[in-house]
Amino acid sequence: MSVFEILMLICFGAAWPFSIYKSFKSGNNEGKSGEFLFIVFFGYLSGITHKLIHSNDRVIYLYAINASMVLADIILYFRNERRGNHS
Repeated sequence: MSVFEILMLICFGAAWPFSIYKSFKSGNNEGKSGEFLFIVFFGYLSGITHKLIHSNDRVIYLYAINASMVLADIILYFRNERRGNHS
């Protein structure tokens, strides 16, 4: 477990609640990229996989929390697309 890995995940994770809130409240995808969201989600899943295979420690929870927030943003992205409120 690395303090730098923890700090990175906390810093990246701090941005997702704002993104989710903006997606939810505005109802549009202005400034969002579905492709970007999927790439980031895949990155977190890769981190979880690495932790499960090579160094199973508690940092996996930070990966899971971040992945969950990105997944929520992906769901909102598609909700907003379906509503037709995108830029």
